[in-house]
Amino acid sequence: MAAVGDIRALEAFLFEEARMLDERRFEDWLALFADDGVYWIPATPDQRDPVNQASIAYEERQLLEVRVRRLRHPANYADQPPVRTRRVIGNVTAEQQGDEGVTVRSNFTLVDFQADVQRLFAGDYVHTLRYDEGRLRIACKRVNLLNCDAPMGPIVIPF
Repeated sequence: MAAVGDIRALEAFLFEEARMLDERRFEDWLALFADDGVYWIPATPDQRDPVNQASIAYEERQLLEVRVRRLRHPANYADQPPVRTRRVIGNVTAEQQGDEGVTVRSNFTLVDFQADVQRLFAGDYVHTLRYDEGRLRIACKRVNLLNCDAPMGPIVIPF
């Protein structure tokens, strides 16, 4: 298992995930998730409950698969022209290790560009990573957007 002290391996995992999304390799990104993996974007700062409180997104594996299929569908009007993105990840720290795996925090900046409009997002990621089938997988990816409680328009590409 990647240990808290193995920060370089954890950083490499986060950087590769970001590259997959920026290169629109959505199927590869989906493969990073454990079968019971969850992708969560809270709607309020410090939100604790994704089930009983509204979230921007709370998607288990099956919904993530639907998201990826939708992104690939030729009639996906929200992605016309295709959104281009770039992410910068920094301040990576490993916070705990236990039965659930290792919790990795990082700050991010994401720029997306579509139809002559550029948007900037910032926040932090909280990944819970664990070994599954011999490789590191995402058990949970929480995206804490700095402006989570503000209007932001459609989110086409996953954070």
